[in-house]
This record gives sequence, structure tokens and C-alpha cells, in this order.
Amino acid sequence: MKDITIHPGATIRQAMELMGRRSEKVLAVVNDERILVGALSDGDVRRYILSGGDLSGTISGVYKRDPIFVYKDDFDTKIIKKLMTNKRISLIPILDKNKEIVDFVTWEKIFGNSGKPERQQLNVPVVIMAGGRGTRLEPFTKILPKPLIPVGDKTVIDHIIDNFRAYGINEFYLTIHYMSKIIRAYFEEKDPDYTLQFAEEHEPRGTAGSLRLLEDKLDEPFFVSNCDIVIEADYTDLYHFHEQNSYDITLVASAKQFNIPYGICELNGGGSLQEIKEKPVYNFLVNAGLYVLNPSVLAFIPDNQLFHITQLIEEVKEIGGSIGVYPVSEQAWLDVGQWSEYRKTQELFENN
Repeated sequence: MKDITIHPGATIRQAMELMGRRSEKVLAVVNDERILVGALSDGDVRRYILSGGDLSGTISGVYKRDPIFVYKDDFDTKIIKKLMTNKRISLIPILDKNKEIVDFVTWEKIFGNSGKPERQQLNVPVVIMAGGRGTRLEPFTKILPKPLIPVGDKTVIDHIIDNFRAYGINEFYLTIHYMSKIIRAYFEEKDPDYTLQFAEEHEPRGTAGSLRLLEDKLDEPFFVSNCDIVIEADYTDLYHFHEQNSYDITLVASAKQFNIPYGICELNGGGSLQEIKEKPVYNFLVNAGLYVLNPSVLAFIPDNQLFHITQLIEEVKEIGGSIGVYPVSEQAWLDVGQWSEYRKTQELFENN
């Protein structure tokens, strides 16, 4: 029960950490007497962050005061199914007569492990940028291309593809360059049951340049993912967030906290000390390497040149285009692109 409940005085960061432990991105808010007083969804948290809210702020002004629940004595599976389908929710608390939570039901409990609800299915393309050398992971990547690095019992690119497949996606494109023959051979041997096409660079084109090779294949908003990250997020919600807000590009950003273990000196501009901040904590939104792009932005990518996604974003901004930011928790972003983060990710998969 601990994983689905939170106190009104808890911080936004604590809420994000709790949500990161479960597939149902919603928490039941309970007071000191363990009485249900509200519900907090990842959408509530995201709107708070995008409005400039601090991750160290409490959820007291963020959660909804009218949570959906059922009493234990009135439990009826048909009613639960109707509520979940009509209200588009994945978790419902079960209360006793004192409004204390005694149990809860999830979509999987009610409908079985039959995948995502129909509304969560997507039929859109995914491009995985798999052409880099992975120099930060040498000497590992002198033997294996970065997409084929093992994480747990699968390669990192299989983790990425499987996450998208859970949402019904079957159309994938891989941009390749370094050790491209090994990557091709891996998937030829694997014989996947989804559509996979390669776009090969003859020279390095950066983090966006090779997308131009796919310009005639992409005619609807599509996902772009780095090949060294695994994002645990609601991809349907991300895609709808992009479309509903009419963004040209949407990037996923991880809420990262950095603790400085020293006293930080702040000056007054004239060389004198203004104050010392002892072991300050800073919160940032960090680009996680997953995007949704409109096909129209591909026209800004030059042919046969090194061109990065950051350059593409600046080009789109300069002509008045709109760039969206979709925040996720720190736990939702698994980075295997450098040794320190790879070890953490490997430990996480081993422990789970």
C-alpha cells in the first residue's frame, strides 16, 4: 500500500519517485489519519513543473480533491470496469466506511495482463539513432556497437524497441554507421516480428543529420530515440501531449537533482562575499534523448552534413516554431551512454 499513497506534505520529487516504481502513474493522497483526501497523477505533476514549480515544493496545492474510489461493501467488478474505461484511469482505491484505504485495483487486476487499454495503443513510426561510435563506453564499444550493449538479459536496443512495442508500435527505423554490418547481422539473425528498416550514413551526421535520409518515409509525427537510453514513460500520453499542444518538436526531460557537497560562495558583484550557501541542492530538467518530431522539421536538416538535434531545435525556434518539454522523473530515465550510468542501470536490472 505504501507505493500508492502519499501525504499532502510530501514534495513533488518524492511523488515522482513513488510514481517511478509503478506502471500506474497515480497516487492516492492520504492525511495523518490515513483517510483518502485526494489523488495525484503524473499529469498534475507535469503541469506543475511546466508552470515553473520547484521540485522541492509540496503536493498540497497540486493534487485533486475529488478522487475516484469505491467502498469495499459496494465493490462490483462491472462498476470498476466502467469507471476505469469512462474515466480513463488505471488505479482505484478501495475504502472502508471510514474512508481509509484497505485495498486498490489496477487495470491489470481487472482486465488481465492483456497489454495497454485500447486508447493507449499507437500506430506511429519510431526512429532510433544507432550510428554513433560510443566512445564514452570504450573499450566495450571497440568490440560491440553501442546499440548491442547488454543491459540485464537483453541488449539496450531491444529494451528500447520492447518499450515501444508495448504500445502497439510496429514500425521502426534504425540509422546506422559504426559497425553497421554487425547491427544488420544481429537483426537478420533475430528475425523480428515487427517492421525494421535501416538508414545507413556513409559518414557521421551527428544526432539529427541522418534523419534527412528518412524524409520521404515519414509523413506523420514520429518518435526519435537515442540508442543508449531507456525511458519508462507513457508514450501515448507523450504523443498526445505533442499533438494537443501543436508543438513542432517535443523533447523528454528528466528532473535531475544535484547536491553540492560544499559551501558555495556568492559574490555581490564587487568582489566581496554576499553569502555562503551551505551544501545547496539544485534541480534541473535534463534533455533525456527522446523526442517527438513533426515531419515538416526535417526540411531544416542539411544534406550530407554533421547536424545535431540541438541545432534543429534552434532552427525551428528561429522561424517561430514551438518546442515542447515533457518532464519525467529521474528514475524514469536510464542512461547507458557512459560507464558510471551504465553500471547503475545494470545494477537496477539485476536487482529487479
